[in-house]
Amino acid sequence: MIKDVKLLKTEVLSDNWYTLRKITFQFTKKNGEVITQEREAYDRGNGATILLYNQEKKTVILTRQFRLPTYTNGNNSGMMIEACAGLLDEDNAEDCIRRETEEETGYVVKDVKKVFEAYMSPGSVTEILHFFVAAYSKDMKVSEGGGAAHEEENIEVLEMFFDQALEMIVTGEIKDAKTIMLIQHLRLQGIL
Repeated sequence: MIKDVKLLKTEVLSDNWYTLRKITFQFTKKNGEVITQEREAYDRGNGATILLYNQEKKTVILTRQFRLPTYTNGNNSGMMIEACAGLLDEDNAEDCIRRETEEETGYVVKDVKKVFEAYMSPGSVTEILHFFVAAYSKDMKVSEGGGAAHEEENIEVLEMFFDQALEMIVTGEIKDAKTIMLIQHLRLQGIL
C-alpha cells in the first residue's frame, strides 16, 4: 500500500504523435519509508471499442488493418484482426464509438451498451478504454466502411461466425486484447 503520492517533476520527452512524459514522483510506503521514482507515461488520450453481434446469424463484425508496433514486434504481416475502436478526441465515449462504427464498419447501430472500461496497459499508457457491444443487422449497413479517408485508414471489414472468432483466439489469429475481452464478454454473458 502506498500513500501520499507527490508529483515532483514532469518533462515532455516527445509530443510528435501523442505525448510521452517522464514523471518524477514520491510516495510513502506502508512502513513509512519515502521513495522517489521516475517513470515514463505515454498519453494518447482515452478511447472506445465495440463488438457488433447478430444473435440470429451468430456472427460478429471485426476489422483487419496494419499495426506498425505489432510488425516491429514479431507480427510478420503487421495485420491485426480487431474490434472497431477509436480515440475519444473531444467526444464522449458513446458518441465516439457510434462515429467510429460507421466510419470503420459502415454500420449505423441503434442501441449501444457500455459493458465496462479498463486501463489497457497501466504500467506505461494513461489510456482508459470504454467497451461497448451492439446488435447489428443487414439493414443497418449504410456504407462499405473501411475508415475515414482524411485519417488515411485502410480497414477491411470482416463478418464471421462467433465460434470462428473464438477459435481464432485459440489459434493466435486474434491477438488483440480489447477484441479478446469483448468476444469473451459475449460468451460469458450468454449473448452468443
